[in-house]
Amino acid sequence: MNLVEIELTENEKELLAKQDKRIISSFEATRLEKDARKNWDKFYMRNTTNFFKDRHWTEREFKELNPLSWPDKKYTICESGCGVGNFIFPLLEEHSNIVGYACDFSQRAVDFVAKRAEEQNLSDRLTAFQCDLTDIQLNEKIQSKCDLVTMIFVLSAIHPSKFATALKNLSSLLTIGGKLLFRDYAVNDHAMIRFKPGSKIADRMYARHDGTRSYFFNIEEMKELATESGLEIENISYCERMTVNKKENVEAKRLFLQATFVKRV
Repeated sequence: MNLVEIELTENEKELLAKQDKRIISSFEATRLEKDARKNWDKFYMRNTTNFFKDRHWTEREFKELNPLSWPDKKYTICESGCGVGNFIFPLLEEHSNIVGYACDFSQRAVDFVAKRAEEQNLSDRLTAFQCDLTDIQLNEKIQSKCDLVTMIFVLSAIHPSKFATALKNLSSLLTIGGKLLFRDYAVNDHAMIRFKPGSKIADRMYARHDGTRSYFFNIEEMKELATESGLEIENISYCERMTVNKKENVEAKRLFLQATFVKRV
């Protein structure tokens, strides 16, 4: 378990310092928040289902998804911020005892999930719906409590002032003893360092060229958010991975924060 932030090279420190020379204005930051849903709808209109690949790695990374540990009963999972369903579909295809829910900020993304479910004859086990994790009581949309809720690269797209609200809403979906599986970008990740001046909104928060946003987490704040949201920390750590951009032949150091939170009361 890695609980220590990765140290930066001098060049990386210089790149981060350059970001501070031109910060996004408060007016533009407000506009990005106002247009958040529209920008994600445009993202999925442009990329359809081609941008992200199905996440077959999740069963390897999260022991909670190891089928050997599952009871022989119906298992309910909600994929929050589902995008086009890259997390939930591999599980539904592999395990017949799973009932799934999938929700996203973007209606276009939800439509893609519903279409794929219909094409794969999974509509009887998967319910997809549009929602904002920060301003809706999700238990009004989901009729039964969930054994697992996932938040995989989702919280980073939400404004920091709304992090706790989103986590509390998702916690309300869990059974007692149910778990929230979390993975997102960590501070000093390669993607954070490569942002150019004019992209930074606030500390560790950036805007991409398409108007979508990304935040980079550290362990201490996630511990505080979990406690504030009524969740107990089962495990939490930084994950370091090396990826290769084959097109540019560039190797990049990716840093993620991974955690499992438990609902006890």
